[in-house]
Amino acid sequence: MEGIATSEFLAQRPQYSQDTRELQHYVELAVDWEATHGLLFRAPASDSAADSAADSAATWQQTALVPAPITLAPSPIPRSSFDRVIALQPTLNTLFDRISRDHDFLVSTLQSLGTADEFTTRVFAMYMRQRSQGAEKPGVVGIHRSDYLVHAGAEPQAKQVEFNTIAASFASLSSVVGDFHRYMIERTGYAGLLKAGRVTSDQLPRNESLTSIGDGIAAGFELYGQPEAVVVMVVQPGERNVYDQRFVEQRLWERHHIKMLRLTFAEIHDQCTVDENDRLLIDGQEVAVAYYRSGYAPTDFPTDTEWNGRWLVEKSRAISVPSLAYHLAGCKKIQQVLANPGQVERFIDDAETAARVRSCFVGLYPLDNTSKGQQALHMALREPHKYVVKPQREGGGYNVYGDDIPQLLTTISDEERKGYILMDLIQAPAFNSVLVRNGELVLASVVSELGIYGIFVSDGKNVVVNKQGGHLLRTKAADVREGGVAAGFAVIDSPLLI
Repeated sequence: MEGIATSEFLAQRPQYSQDTRELQHYVELAVDWEATHGLLFRAPASDSAADSAADSAATWQQTALVPAPITLAPSPIPRSSFDRVIALQPTLNTLFDRISRDHDFLVSTLQSLGTADEFTTRVFAMYMRQRSQGAEKPGVVGIHRSDYLVHAGAEPQAKQVEFNTIAASFASLSSVVGDFHRYMIERTGYAGLLKAGRVTSDQLPRNESLTSIGDGIAAGFELYGQPEAVVVMVVQPGERNVYDQRFVEQRLWERHHIKMLRLTFAEIHDQCTVDENDRLLIDGQEVAVAYYRSGYAPTDFPTDTEWNGRWLVEKSRAISVPSLAYHLAGCKKIQQVLANPGQVERFIDDAETAARVRSCFVGLYPLDNTSKGQQALHMALREPHKYVVKPQREGGGYNVYGDDIPQLLTTISDEERKGYILMDLIQAPAFNSVLVRNGELVLASVVSELGIYGIFVSDGKNVVVNKQGGHLLRTKAADVREGGVAAGFAVIDSPLLI
């Protein structure tokens, strides 16, 4: 697959106006399109006593909607890089499924973290408890997302940021943003915005992420084998990104006629039971699949009630998405160990395929007390701006960059440091864009993170589904390190293939 030189890619990128005065007419068009197509968040909850006093019931706040943060126009991504990671996704699905089934690998890798990371330690303990009790599931469903930044070497190369195995969000809204950009191209031609270059509909790739998540859940539901059962989406209390989730629920009903309920872990604890046949029940209805859009961070388990709610799911026959093994396979420590010589090859026999996987890695290093860990520590302290320090976390806001790295690494204990890894900082080229946030235009120099969804379904012996499930582009200001939209760091975008 022939690539494009970085200099050529940079030269072919469109140039967008950075004068908001000539772009104001786009605001109403964009916001109204979002409102009529479900590209929305719930409004932030108000903590103002004055607001509550003005409306004692304050019920309008519970249903108020705001437009999702987006780019006004799509952002450039090298077509060759996009095609490579799309083609790679089924291989990554297979790789992480095999990792999840390799008990010895999971145990040896995650035990090296020690006990400093209490959250991962507790998930690991639940995995061991489930395994010791012999809980049997009729299948496994993986809904993944592999995230990349485009590194600007002689040729632009998509380099993996992380592989998400739990609560990979924005599959629905990312597809809708692509539709918005296609509409804007065809309706306006971006007159006044496009100052140089080319932006056409044929540069926007097809995106099946609006339906792929629901289809994957439906395949798992079929493996469960109970047509009258339901699916539970496990959500966070006060979720703002509810419409991204509701699209999944609606597509599951419209395409497969499967009913989905929304429960928190605490509500599962309070409302669900597990019977003598290991069936998870709510109000007499059997739960076939529990799809987690929660459970990836310690904040999702403020009390033992939430942990006990998750255990009800894990000890039952219901297929949890992800399984505990899949959840653990997505830990950053797994990603770091995979980068070691021979580790990818432990799971992928074909040398050429393993090389393709390795081609998307950057340098990843332990921060433990081994000689490699001590060497990585010195590297990070000597040149912190070349690296990022990552804990075993998802959701945005946890990584440590630049001058904050020495401050962290010199204040935590040796045991605590085991819970982190060190990763080379990917140097992505910045691009001048126009964002639409809270109904206002925002000019920004940005970088974009590309995510490829993966759907993997198996009955334990046979692979039922293994495919890429569409894509997500998140764009953030170049000086902002984190990339989460829901966490407030980024906006939703779509790729313009160059």
